Amino acid sequence: MNTKNNSSDWLYTISPKRKLIDLNFKEIWRYRDLLLLFVKRNVITLYKQTILGPLWYFIQPLFTTLTFTLIFNNLANIPTGNGIPAFLFNLAGLSCWNYFSSCLTGTSNTFKANQGLFGKVYFPRVIVPLSVVITNLVNFGIRMLVFISFYVYFKLFTESASQALPTASVVLLPVLIFLMALFGLGFGMIISSFTTKYRDLTYLVGFGVQLLMYGSAVMYPLSYFKEKLPEYSWLVEYNPMTTFIELFRHMTLGTEQFSLASFLYAGTVSIVFFLIGLIVFNRTEKSFIDTV
Repeated sequence: MNTKNNSSDWLYTISPKRKLIDLNFKEIWRYRDLLLLFVKRNVITLYKQTILGPLWYFIQPLFTTLTFTLIFNNLANIPTGNGIPAFLFNLAGLSCWNYFSSCLTGTSNTFKANQGLFGKVYFPRVIVPLSVVITNLVNFGIRMLVFISFYVYFKLFTESASQALPTASVVLLPVLIFLMALFGLGFGMIISSFTTKYRDLTYLVGFGVQLLMYGSAVMYPLSYFKEKLPEYSWLVEYNPMTTFIELFRHMTLGTEQFSLASFLYAGTVSIVFFLIGLIVFNRTEKSFIDTV
């Protein structure tokens, strides 16, 4: 009786990753049911055992936008430019920013939050941060419905939104969202990999995201910042999220001008961050269980 096993006798072979950049789409597709299961779990458990439940998807962006409008536009008199209603201006910026920040914070604790699961069963680890990005895409879709609803309201029942018109570049909106997802995913995987050794980063993420928001032109146009603080404008101008938010407002509300150079710059930075994040993530997943 021949007891020797050939490699062809095995259905799957689990071996360490040897490639510097390894994103096995074939393997991810094979585990697509698990990916969808994680997404479903994230959506269901987000507001589970709350009184208002899914209504928080609508309440949270509305109250945040209202607060920004009262403080930054009515109290601080920050203009929106092009006669765009302040509420729509802020809602557009917050819709973009919340998607990125949710992707970043949700993926930044991948190894720490799933150490028990990762130590017991094998599946492509990148599925977990991918599920976070897809889950937040669902949330972003709901925010877009809120944005479109208020846009229609302002257009039909007020005269303040007469200048708010989508531009031809709106066809690039899916590309912009995809690049934002790559940026948040890559940045989050980098932080998640380092938090396995340096736990201080866990406490800095929330604080750092709040600071980054103020440097991403969420509540003011970039032109206004350049006018008021020209010596520090480069800090905001070279922030990829500033470009994404400004372009999103341009596509949906017609603010500012479309800059192909800025779009290519932000896209390049997003791809580079994603590739770096993937490299660091793959290297960390081999030995993280010994350090967390």
